Order: sequence, then structure tokens, then C-alpha cells
Amino acid sequence: MPHVLLIEDDASVRDGMELVLRRHAYGVDTAGTGEEALALLAGGAGRRVELAVLDLMLPGIDGFEVCRRLRASGSTIPVIMLTARGDDLDVVRGLEAGADDYVVKPVTAPVLEARIRAALRRCTAPAPAPGPYEDHAGLGIDRAGLTVTRTGTRVALPPTELRLLLELSASPGRVFTREQLLESVWDHNYLGDSRLVDAAVGRLRAKIEDVPARPRYVQTVRGFGYRFGPL
Repeated sequence: MPHVLLIEDDASVRDGMELVLRRHAYGVDTAGTGEEALALLAGGAGRRVELAVLDLMLPGIDGFEVCRRLRASGSTIPVIMLTARGDDLDVVRGLEAGADDYVVKPVTAPVLEARIRAALRRCTAPAPAPGPYEDHAGLGIDRAGLTVTRTGTRVALPPTELRLLLELSASPGRVFTREQLLESVWDHNYLGDSRLVDAAVGRLRAKIEDVPARPRYVQTVRGFGYRFGPL
């Protein structure tokens, strides 16, 4: 039974979402503040939580900071952020902080459950061929073990960033459009937007590139999308 941490300060919204998730056979922990969520993840709950649903507008430590601290701690659990409006700045800030996906409140039960299922599938889906181990000019990709190293040092990647790298590196030189990457990495029926791809590429570059502003591995093909190097 997948276990979800639901972080939402509005008690009525939190209770309703918890009920929906339990009806779909999810285990649920809840938190009303960012501080409470971080404490839960640092304690026993952190060993069982497989995904976090995170409201951005929290009292005290807000959702952006919660997400940043999670990623800084090395946590790779998927994070789906909740935003009360489809504000571009909020969405981009949340994705840059390390969220994998977002939904705009009020969110319907089928949409939330579908996004959670898609995020959890990204954690368990098999790596694309070829394999099992490749060295791309100092960037090591072990497709069998689903690990990445940079000049011999392990790089911790959340599932979305890992699948993005695996997808791009499976066909070096091939140009992928953002729409193709949304379909193959996020979900084949996914209704999303290109900001998810661009933000994930930015986070990935920050971890694997020597100079993220001048990437060797994940290169932008202006007007088309992205391709894998290395240059």
C-alpha cells in the first residue's frame, strides 16, 4: 500500500483529501505546517512515506522552503505541489525548488489520484534500453542499478530527473520535443505543460553539469527541445 504525506494547512481540505486517498487504498500521514511535515519526515514517518502532496501556501515555513529542504537533505521522494491558483511565478518557483508536478486547487479526486499514480509509476518503471552501464565522458549511468555518477561520485536524482536523464541518454544526439518528454517521462496520458520539462532539465543540469549555464550533457536545441551530448 503506497504511503503519502499530505501537507495542507486548511483542515477541511486536508480531511477531504485524506478521505479520498484512503478510499483509494493509500496510507496517509498528514501535517498542517511545514515544520510539522519536516519533523515527520525526519522521524519514523520518513521511512514509510513514498510521496508528498505539498500545499505551497503554508503558515511559517512555506511549501517552497519545505521542498528545498527536502531536496537539500538528499530526499528523492516525489513531490506534488498544490497551488491555489495557476500563477506562473508560483508554479515555476515550486518546480525550481524541486517539485515533480503540480495541481491547481480546487483539485478533483480523480485528478489528484491520477497524478499520484503517475508519480509513483515513475519511481518503479524500468529504465529504457540500452544498458546496463554507460560512461559518457565522466557521467556514468547504470541502467540496471538505476544509479548515476559524476566523475565517480554518486549523484542522487529524484525519480523524475532520473527518468528524464535515462530517456535522453538512451538516444544520444536525438532531439526530443518537450511534448515527447512529457509523454514518455511524466505519463503517456499526461495533460501537462512544458514548464515541467524545463524545470526538471534545470534541476538535472545543476547536478550533473560542470557549468549548468554551458551544459555538455543535456543540451537545448532552440525552437525544438533537448538532446543528450556529451559535447
